[in-house]
Amino acid sequence: MPSPIPTVELESDDLTRGPWIYARQVLEPRSEVLPGSLVEILDRSGRFVGHGLYNPLSDIRLRVISRGRKSDLDQPRQFLLRRLAAADRLRKKLLRLPDRTDAYRVVHAEGDDLPGLVVDRLGDVLVCEYHSLGFYELQDEIAWALGQLYPEARLVHRVPQSVRRQEGFDPAEEAQDVGEVEVSEDGVRYRLLPGQGHKTGFFCDQRDNRARVADFARDATVLDLCCNVGGFALHAARAGARRVRAVDLDEVVLERAAASAAANGLEVELRHADAFHVMREEQGAGRQTQVVVLDPHKIVRGKRQLEEGLTKYLDLNALALGCVRPGGVLATFSCSGAVEMADFAGVVFRAARRAGRELRVLEVLGAAPDHPQRPDFPRSRYLKGLLLAVD
Repeated sequence: MPSPIPTVELESDDLTRGPWIYARQVLEPRSEVLPGSLVEILDRSGRFVGHGLYNPLSDIRLRVISRGRKSDLDQPRQFLLRRLAAADRLRKKLLRLPDRTDAYRVVHAEGDDLPGLVVDRLGDVLVCEYHSLGFYELQDEIAWALGQLYPEARLVHRVPQSVRRQEGFDPAEEAQDVGEVEVSEDGVRYRLLPGQGHKTGFFCDQRDNRARVADFARDATVLDLCCNVGGFALHAARAGARRVRAVDLDEVVLERAAASAAANGLEVELRHADAFHVMREEQGAGRQTQVVVLDPHKIVRGKRQLEEGLTKYLDLNALALGCVRPGGVLATFSCSGAVEMADFAGVVFRAARRAGRELRVLEVLGAAPDHPQRPDFPRSRYLKGLLLAVD
């Protein structure tokens, strides 16, 4: 007989709609429940309302993974296999992503009803990124389920530093180094290190935006700021840009960008520098570029950093707008989930006033559809972007 699943009670009979339940909404368990445990969630009246992953070390006390029947988690491996298979079908059958690329998100945490678990496919490697202690404790079950769907894949398990602090644990091992892999996206080849560097090793979320910005690159000059592994720059060069420059402060990702440019036979000028410094230098020299991409790292990690972060976005965008030639295009992004789209757009428009530039919004951009969003969880829309005509 399997051990009974421990129970955790809510402080009221009202279950929050989203997948996160915070510490203030949860009663202290009547008996010890270990951090990372799978639990049954009961309301204040003692009624079963779902299953979740419990962590008393995190302010996100419960991550709800099922609101169905009490028997749903009798066999956690089979439950995970069903959820992962549903996510896999979305990518393969509906979105048909393997026709375009072998680099895509297989599981998008809350968007696939697996809050705290991210899985990216990078060629023959699956990178499992854990944002909750509960899923980290279930990694053997996750590995088994993924093995049923991708029997030839190698697995890398990774816990970001920010998650270690928020969830209150240190993983036993660092992410395994499986070496370099080559992936293809819309005909552009990338040389990647799965599980190394930023996020899982590649920004799958910008796939459609890379293709869209490339539409403006033919015979144009392009400046890709905070370029990471050179995604926007490589697509622009392949589209026939006259000159492409790419800037990042991380030497490791620039090495990946250089390797990828060489693999494609594309000419991209790579520079190891701070984007702020480069933009000021450009303006000081009176240089402007036809297409500018501004895709900084996650600046705002929580509400406490919101005001300071919005000020930084204001400064970045004001400088970036000054680098765009009249009649050109700026693609600007925020990957901070705590920043609402309205706030980001407001900051960009304020930046335009500061820079003395006129803007027209061509498109509102977001993450590619392998990053689905829950309607009851706005934070799942973490990537926000604007494609702007600049005069």
